[in-house]
Parts: sequence; structure tokens; C-alpha cells
Amino acid sequence: MKYAIPAVLLLFLAAEAQAAIRTEAVEYKQGGTVLEGFLAYDDAVAGKRPGVLVVHEWMGLNPYAKKRAEQLAGLGYVAFACDIYGKGVRPKDTKEAAALAGKYKGDRALLRARAAAGLDVLTKHSRVDPGRIAALGYCFGGMTALELARSGAALAGAVSFHGVLDTPTPEDARKIKGKVLALHGADDPSVPPAQVTAFEDEMRKAGVDWQLVAYGGAVHGFTNPENGNDSSKGVAYNEKADRRSWEAMKAFFAEIFGK
Repeated sequence: MKYAIPAVLLLFLAAEAQAAIRTEAVEYKQGGTVLEGFLAYDDAVAGKRPGVLVVHEWMGLNPYAKKRAEQLAGLGYVAFACDIYGKGVRPKDTKEAAALAGKYKGDRALLRARAAAGLDVLTKHSRVDPGRIAALGYCFGGMTALELARSGAALAGAVSFHGVLDTPTPEDARKIKGKVLALHGADDPSVPPAQVTAFEDEMRKAGVDWQLVAYGGAVHGFTNPENGNDSSKGVAYNEKADRRSWEAMKAFFAEIFGK
């Protein structure tokens, strides 16, 4: 026996089929440097929505950062994975990555300017509510998200995933406008206990609304499966820490953005 599908259901199914995560490369500039970011959003979401700036690891704007932007778009946000290094500037190995990341770690003013350029692209997007913006990043990107917050950028929140927590200007924490969430591998050799303590003191002295979550057994780079599972190397994927930190981020966004 055949059953007719109601017209309303057919329309619903058609709309569902057409709705998708849209992505596009976006070229923009900081000073005289051409940059190229990656935008992702769900075109089925109506009206303006919160925006999330995503900052890449030291290997530059690669498929990993883009995947995270698409995941955020799936949660209903407009996500813009910005480009700190410049269009086409992608390290071919960890040696080049260390040199590039070191350049920006040593010049926090330039790092902030590059991040701010990406934030400007996101804030001006027609689908974004400019009053509800957050920044997050991984490793090098976590450091960048925190520096952007320290610059006084109009962020509702900043999230660092296994990011470097130190800064040459801790007094700038007084400029932070939103809340801060640091998701940290408790055994991360790149971010030793002294650096964690200094970060906590910085946040306290500045009166920031902050959280730091340390994941036992996790080292540097715990969210990226490409890092392998050998924690003895100091950089390794940790499935539990990856899952738990993503859930912590979601709860944080629900708090700062509302439903």
C-alpha cells in the first residue's frame, strides 16, 4: 500500500535538503598585508546570530582550523577562521612553524593587529550580531585570542584551548571587557605550572571573570588527532580532554551569548 506524503512535510524536507553549512574564502588586509580567512555559517539559521573568531595553531590556517569553524557553524554561530600569517604563507614543517609563531609571539602588537583585522571582518558580516562576539584559538591561536582580549577588543568572551598563557604586558588584563575561559592540559610542558600561576594572578589582579580548567593526563595540543597519542612527546591528542573541553566551550558560549 502506498501512502501520500503531506505537502507540508514535502516542503519541510525540501527546506532541510537546501539548508547547509556554507563556507567561503575571504580575502582581507591588515596594513599592507593581504590575508585570507575562512568563513562558515548555517544558512538555515534566521536573523543575526553570535559570531566566533577562530585562530589557528602554529601551522597556520589549515584544514583543522577550518573544520573547527564548520563545527561552530553547525552549532548556529557564524565562524570566521582568521589568518595571522598572510595569504599563502603556510609553514611546510614544524621548524618553519616555530619561526613564524615566534615572530608574532615576540611582537604582540602585530599579533593583536592581525587578530583585530579578522575580528573586523567577522563583526561586519551581515549575519552577525556585533554585540555578541567571542574569540577562540588553539595553541598559538589560544595565545592570540587572549592577547586580543587583553587589547580591549569588544569581545563577550575569549577561549584558549591548550594555548600559551603568558604575556609581556599582564597589566593589559585590565582592558578585558568579556569573560575568559582557559582550557589547559595539566601536564602540558609548553605551559608549565609557573606560567599557569602567573596567568591566574594576572586575571585576579585585573578583576576578570575567568575560568581555568585543567585536564589531567593531557599535554599540549590535546584537541588535534593529528598529534598522535604519545604523551611522552609533550604534544598528543587526548580524546577525553578534547570532548570535555568542547563541552566546556559550549556551556561558556551559552552563558555569554544566551540561548
